[in-house]
Amino acid sequence: MAVTILDGKATAKAIREELQLEVQQWVNDGGPVPTLAAVLVGDDPASRVYVRNKERACQQAGMFSRLTHLPTDTSTAALLKLLDQLNADPAIHGILVQLPLPSQIDSQTVLDHVCPQKDVDAFAPENVGLLVQGRPRFLPCTPHGVLQLLHRYSIPTRGKHVVVVGRSDIVGKPMANMLVQRDCGLGPEYANATVTIGHSLTANLADITRQADILIAAVGRPRLITADMVRPGAVVIDVGINRVEDGLVGDVHYEEVAKVAAAITPVPGGVGPLTIAMLLRNTMLACRLQQA
Repeated sequence: MAVTILDGKATAKAIREELQLEVQQWVNDGGPVPTLAAVLVGDDPASRVYVRNKERACQQAGMFSRLTHLPTDTSTAALLKLLDQLNADPAIHGILVQLPLPSQIDSQTVLDHVCPQKDVDAFAPENVGLLVQGRPRFLPCTPHGVLQLLHRYSIPTRGKHVVVVGRSDIVGKPMANMLVQRDCGLGPEYANATVTIGHSLTANLADITRQADILIAAVGRPRLITADMVRPGAVVIDVGINRVEDGLVGDVHYEEVAKVAAAITPVPGGVGPLTIAMLLRNTMLACRLQQA
């Protein structure tokens, strides 16, 4: 059975091109240029790369980006003061605080301090609550990217058993919340799933994952999901990205699982590029909402 490679890079490119046209029309009609403010604390190499990629993507979409780079020893109070300024600035439509933050900073307090109307990562408690109630303001970027990928490859979730491995606030929990809704913006065919969440304390995890029509791995453990954990013909979405001796790998043992899956995402080049594309879409949406 030939496996379908779900190309996140090409899908993200198509979404960014659509967004570029939307931004151009918005600005031509007199709207302000959507602007994303990114805050980077410290000199983590991976974070610097992520922020640079987001800046480049903003530019390509015709949007503005503004980076504030703070020293590693920045205090929680100093970061909150900066967020007060960004929250109050009408020229800023979206705010991104790059994670992880240095250990002396209270990350939850910081994320809770971002204005919910500018919280384009959808981490604020108000936005999480709206998502759970089925009336989201913004869709979390990585889970939304996963749904966009499934939608554009015509892989419906309605009535399917989806197993999500991982329970983080960034991917696992919001992914499950989106999948069980009646509609999460892409139509009922890309919602209405039966969802099981597995995690590090799940007994007999392989017995659970083998039941999945669609298996989503987002646990942060390199090559955790092996071929014997996947039902033949399942769709496998690998959200993980882990640096190991031989390079970047996902949470799925790609070479093994590709032999049994019907469709699979590569790492890199799978879900990662879609996260940035969805961040830009949220920034555009935030700009529209703030002008309404």
